[in-house]
Amino acid sequence: MADSLPSEFDVIVIGTGLPESIVAAACSRSGQRVLHVDSKSYYGGNWASFSFSGLLSWIKEYQENSDVVNESAAWQEQILESEEAIALSKVDRTIQHVEVFCYASQDLHEAVEEAGALQKNHASVTAANSTEAANPARLSTAESPPGTTEPVEHMASGDAGTARGAPDVEATVGAENPGDDTGVLSTSQGETSENMPVAEDTAEPPKKNRITYSQIVKEGRRFNIDLVSKLLYSRGLLIDLLIKSNVSRYAEFKNVTKILAFREGRVEQVPCSRADVFNSKHLTMVEKRMLMKFLTFCLEYEDRPDEYKAYEEMTFSEYLKTQKLTPNLQYFILHSIAMTSETASSTTDGLRATKHFLRCLGRYGNTPFLFPLYGQGELPQCFCRMCAVFGGIYCLRHSVQCLVVDKESRKCKAIIDQFGQRIISKHFLVEDCYFSESTCSNVHYRQISRAVLVTDRSVLQADSDQQISILTVPAEEPGACAVRVIELCSSTMTCMKGTYLVHLTCSSSKTAREDLEPVVQKLFTPYTETETENEGEKPRLLWALYFNMRDSSAVSRNSYNDLPSNVYVCSGPDCGLGNDIAVKQAETLFQQICPNEDFCPPPPNPEDIILEGDSLQPGPSEPSVIPEVTSETPEESATLGKPDRLSE
Repeated sequence: MADSLPSEFDVIVIGTGLPESIVAAACSRSGQRVLHVDSKSYYGGNWASFSFSGLLSWIKEYQENSDVVNESAAWQEQILESEEAIALSKVDRTIQHVEVFCYASQDLHEAVEEAGALQKNHASVTAANSTEAANPARLSTAESPPGTTEPVEHMASGDAGTARGAPDVEATVGAENPGDDTGVLSTSQGETSENMPVAEDTAEPPKKNRITYSQIVKEGRRFNIDLVSKLLYSRGLLIDLLIKSNVSRYAEFKNVTKILAFREGRVEQVPCSRADVFNSKHLTMVEKRMLMKFLTFCLEYEDRPDEYKAYEEMTFSEYLKTQKLTPNLQYFILHSIAMTSETASSTTDGLRATKHFLRCLGRYGNTPFLFPLYGQGELPQCFCRMCAVFGGIYCLRHSVQCLVVDKESRKCKAIIDQFGQRIISKHFLVEDCYFSESTCSNVHYRQISRAVLVTDRSVLQADSDQQISILTVPAEEPGACAVRVIELCSSTMTCMKGTYLVHLTCSSSKTAREDLEPVVQKLFTPYTETETENEGEKPRLLWALYFNMRDSSAVSRNSYNDLPSNVYVCSGPDCGLGNDIAVKQAETLFQQICPNEDFCPPPPNPEDIILEGDSLQPGPSEPSVIPEVTSETPEESATLGKPDRLSE
């Protein structure tokens, strides 16, 4: 591997998270020679998605939390007297407090294997006795409930350590709603990676009211579980970038179908569009008029400063109380439309967030949000593919020992990899998690609390079981943060049929379990075989994972010790719902590396490329005509737009 790598590049990128992948793609597109390396065996880093067995291997890795890394010190002999080395970390410390609980019944006498796995794991299942498995303890117990702690070690199949590989997707093209000419977005079902074939539909669908743990494991390749939970605003920076760069052809998306609110112990759907408002049964006619009037003001608030300038110093929550809105409307606007903090967001912040929400309505559907099929982890892979198309070189499972710095110029000049090869470059982009503790000794990180749940039903039943929902549960204690809940159905290609994948996210104040378990208790009930499905009953919880993730998005570059000026730092995922922070960071870093270059311009149209020696001049190429989005409901069409398969 090392001998086959060129010895010199323009840009070396260490880490394959979303910001790094965007920068690498942009640099490659601008003609830079890019080397993209990652010590992990999967794309995306903390932005990755995993199959169920892949996630179990990931859990095992972090639960073991081994700091013992056997690395050769031979690279130190390559450092010259005029040079010094910045050693990189061999241990990822971005994930903490990993806790797993299984509530689904465990068939102890069945051989548990993942259907379609490339290699079979014949290790036996080590679980609690059947009585304990059938009677899991409540979520509120302080210690790990007997019979519910996940037996991680027996689950990992041979390829479990990798996420779903970069998909060899044949591109398809979709369109926005008629009348919107701002861009296009690829939207149809693609193919799976050669390395991760999807199992055929040979297994019987899970029985209603009884989903066992062995079924989840056998259907594990149906799961694509994100480490970070986000949505895409339909007029957000990432959607604009996907459209502009044509990277959207490598991905497919579904509309988020429901925006929910949790109030007085029950889940309700929030009306967003004009049609939703006037069809809502939760609002009186007076409230409907009040809501439409206020939302209309929010769309043009910047042109009417006299109506809000006097309230700029107060919080958005206090401002809503001055607008003669009912408590019902105040709650919906604050927590489900603006989605801002009740105590920390100013009036201007709330109005800006509300306007952004409203501007995103109707571009691709009745809500402002899109979700990528197969999970958020697809997005870094899309940009990795664009980088590779323009000549970027990728090396997974390829660690970097150190950065080599010239003492005189204080510039980084090379890296030394695990094979001892010195690779020269002009610019170095490094994800925060690869810096050692000595480099980060003055850095103060925030934390994100995350939970991933597998449940048997939606938190709000509807005519169709193929719904994607977002719900905000407000904080009950002063100083605590609201919890964001995103519920995904099986048509998002993130979970098996008959189940829902639920992501919970908030800023950390304690461990993830302590922060999120109270919300889990409000919305779900632990699974037991004796329960029957009744109208109004809470969804049953089959499996749960809690962990804390480092949030380095707010860290200043000056906080790191002695970094050369040509070493750029990329942060990991932030706690926000959208991806604007990652895109802004990527564009800023790209402009530092390639000043005056266009950021991710559209690729050339193949019909416009004139090959040397062509005797016939091609005629003017037709513009990319995008078929109009049909008026299909989300359950009628799993993706946006009419499929149009393209060949590579």
